[in-house]
Amino acid sequence: MKNVIISPSVLGADFLNFGKEVQKIKDAGIKWIHFDVMDGRFVKNISFGNLFLERINSQIDLVKDVHIMIENPLSMVEKFAECGADYLTFHYEACKDDVEVFKVIDKIHECGMKAGISVKPGTPVAKVFPFLHSLDLVLIMSVEPGLGGQKFIDLSLNKISALRNKINEEKVSVLISVDGGINDVTGADCVTVGADVLVVGQYLFGHEDFEERYTRLIK
Repeated sequence: MKNVIISPSVLGADFLNFGKEVQKIKDAGIKWIHFDVMDGRFVKNISFGNLFLERINSQIDLVKDVHIMIENPLSMVEKFAECGADYLTFHYEACKDDVEVFKVIDKIHECGMKAGISVKPGTPVAKVFPFLHSLDLVLIMSVEPGLGGQKFIDLSLNKISALRNKINEEKVSVLISVDGGINDVTGADCVTVGADVLVVGQYLFGHEDFEERYTRLIK
C-alpha cells in the first residue's frame, strides 16, 4: 500500500481515558488525529466543540484534522483557528451557494489553516470540482455523517476514483480523505482507487491490539 495517512477519529475513543487514547496514537507512530464536531442541527447528534479542542490543544502535538458538521461554518472559522486546528473541513451542503463555499475556504486560509470540504454520500462528488484549485483536502463521507459504527457505502469507491482522476487531470495538490466504516479491508479498497487519508474510529479504538490494527491499515 502507498504511504497512506491514518487519522484516528476520537469520536470512537474512550473519553474517560482520553489521555491514554492519545498516547496510543503516538506510540503507534501516527501523526494525525481527527475531531468530528457536530452541532445537533446540521446533523442530529452533538459532540464536542471548539472549547474542548482549545483546552487540549497544548497537550496534543499531532496534526489536528477537524471536521465541522455544523450550520453556518463561516461564523466559526476563527474559533477553530484559535483552538489549534491544522486542517479545517466543512460541508459543501452547509453553504447556500458556491460563492459562500469560496468565502469559507478563503477565511480558513486567512486564519492560517489548510482548507477541506466534505460531501455527504448523496452529494455528487463533481460538486467540489470547481473548488479544487483552492482546496487542500476533500473528505468523502462513506457513511451518513453524524453517527459512528455505520457500514461502509461501497458506491463511495466510485466517488474517490472520479475525484482522483479529476485531481490528476487538474494537476492540483489536494488530499483525498475518506471517513466512515473504514477497516483494513475497506481502507485498502479506498487507497487502491486513490485515497490519501483514512479516518478510522471504531476499528482502532476499544481494542487491545491498537498498534496491530494500525499496521494492517498501512500494509
